[in-house]
Amino acid sequence: MNARNDSELQLAATTQASARLSNTHLDALEEEAIFVLREVAAAFERPTLLFSGGKDSLVLLKCAEKAFGRGRIPYPLLMIDTGHNFPEVTDFRDFRAGELGAELIVRSVEDSMRRGTVRLAHPGESRNVHQSVTLLEAIEEFRFDALIGGARRDEEKARAKERIFSHRDSFGQWQPKAQRPELWTLFNTRLAPGEHFRVFPISNWTELDVWQYIDREQIALPSLYYTHPRQVVERKGLLVPVTALTPPREGETVQTRDVRFRTVGDITCTCPVESTAANAADVVVETLAADVSERGATRMDDKTSEASMEKRKKDGYF
Repeated sequence: MNARNDSELQLAATTQASARLSNTHLDALEEEAIFVLREVAAAFERPTLLFSGGKDSLVLLKCAEKAFGRGRIPYPLLMIDTGHNFPEVTDFRDFRAGELGAELIVRSVEDSMRRGTVRLAHPGESRNVHQSVTLLEAIEEFRFDALIGGARRDEEKARAKERIFSHRDSFGQWQPKAQRPELWTLFNTRLAPGEHFRVFPISNWTELDVWQYIDREQIALPSLYYTHPRQVVERKGLLVPVTALTPPREGETVQTRDVRFRTVGDITCTCPVESTAANAADVVVETLAADVSERGATRMDDKTSEASMEKRKKDGYF
């Protein structure tokens, strides 16, 4: 009989660990998220929940459904669309919002481009960073005073500096050294005219927590999150999907691999990872063995510099 190799032994050990993995801590995380969602409804006049159709926003929507009841979420859902989002995700976004009877507001970067408030350096430039402009325009249009999002501290270094209630000045900018203390889960929600908050109810969750919750609650996700064959090229240590927006470059070899997306966003900067995980339980096993953060493994726009995310957040990015 052939001896098992290291990768097989690691997979077996990880699968056994997953079988013993407790999810009782999810009750406390869910309770905290529901508390924050209700606090927003009580403390602000014009809040909104940012909803992309991605896994984190779907988890957040599930918590909102538990907090208020189906069809009773007291604030609209807001999506800032670059125009280059995966159709599987935007279709699922529309389906889920309709299923819950929630109001869905969509504002597009392309509208900002037509107004001249967004100008691309060249036609092939990623529109992802320009979402900040469209988001700030939507805040001004609807006079939102709190925007709820599914960002988590474990995603990226700049996000780890965020409070749960993260203050933004009248220019929509984030000042990491001027954030308010949140001792004993007490939140200072006072605002001056023109200011607003970004609120992160699942800030204390990890990627593993999210997938355990998806598995426990049987939350439906866009198909991109699970294994599927896709044409990709290897570029700078990432698997870049081959699409009309991201064609192969000269000298690159197109391969078909079994992949899934750990996070979804603009097609021009979001990459899949090699995977055979066909359901949430399988993803839990893979996540236990992961040694690179989901954004580090999948986002080209975060690799430009160590401070790229922090700079964008200071300019108004979510």
